[in-house]
Amino acid sequence: MTAHAVRAKDITTLLLPATLLAVAVGALAFQLAPSLPDPFRPAAIVAPATVTLPPGNLTYRPEGHFLQDNAPIDGPRVTTTIAAPLVIMRHQVSVEDYARCVADGACAATAEAGLDGYPVTGVSFQDAIAYADWLSAQTGQVWTLPTDAEWAYAAAERYVDEAANVEDVGNPALRWLAEYREEAARSRTADPLPHPQGHFGANSSGLMDLSGNVWEWTDTCHRRIHVDAAGAILSEQPACTIRVIEGKHRASTSYFIRDPKSGGCSVGLPPDNLGFRLVRRPAWHEQLLDRIGL
Repeated sequence: MTAHAVRAKDITTLLLPATLLAVAVGALAFQLAPSLPDPFRPAAIVAPATVTLPPGNLTYRPEGHFLQDNAPIDGPRVTTTIAAPLVIMRHQVSVEDYARCVADGACAATAEAGLDGYPVTGVSFQDAIAYADWLSAQTGQVWTLPTDAEWAYAAAERYVDEAANVEDVGNPALRWLAEYREEAARSRTADPLPHPQGHFGANSSGLMDLSGNVWEWTDTCHRRIHVDAAGAILSEQPACTIRVIEGKHRASTSYFIRDPKSGGCSVGLPPDNLGFRLVRRPAWHEQLLDRIGL
C-alpha cells in the first residue's frame, strides 16, 4: 500500500467518528425540535431586559417545614453554590407582556385587571409556566422560573430571613405565639395595591421591585422535613402541588392559586399579589458549543 493510500485511510478513519457524531447530534436535535426553542429562527419578539449575576455562594435558610420530634423549628442556615452565571429578568413580567401571550392563545387571561407599565398579577404557577414556554418559543431562548435559592441569591440584601425575628424557644405554644406576633406585624404593613414597575427601586444587583408587594413564583416544591437532635435529615416529603413564592416574606401556595388573599396560601402569611419574573437558561446549542469549546 502506498504512503498516499495510508494517509487517505487514516483521514477516513478520523473523519468517520466525527461524521457519525454530527449525524447523531442532528438526529437528536430534530427529535427534540418540537419541545425546544429554534436558535435559527428569527425571534418574534425582543427578549426582555436581564441582569447577569456572577457565580457565587449563598447562605440562607432553605425552604421547608422543619420538624424535630414533631415540633416545628427554624430551618438551618446552609451555604449553597450558584455554580453558573444567573441571567434573570430585570423587571417582573408586565401586564402588556403577558397580554401578548394571552392574545396568542398561549396563556390564560389573568384573574386581576392591570394597566400597562404595571407588573402582571393574579397569575398562578401554571400561568407562569405557560408564559415561560411561550416566551421561549418567541425568542428562541430558554426561559424558566427561578428556584428558591436562585431567587434568594438575586434578591441579595432584600432577601428576608424568616427566622431572624422569631426566637426558637423550643416550646411549640410559645413559638406559635412568637410567629403569630411576627405575622401580625407584617399584616399591619400590607400594601395591597400593585404599583407601577420601578416603584420599589433596584437592589444592589440592579433588579427592580424585589420584595415589593408583588410576590414571585419560584420553581421550588414545598417540603416537610423531619430532623434529629443534631439537625440531620431523617425524612423529607416534597409536595410539588404546592410551590414556593418569595417577596417580603416566603410563603407556599397551591400551584393553581391566582389570588392568595382568597385563602389559598398553604404555608405562611398570604401575599398581597402574585406575579413572577423568569431566568434564562443556556439553550441546548449553547451547552453543546460550550462543551466542545466554541
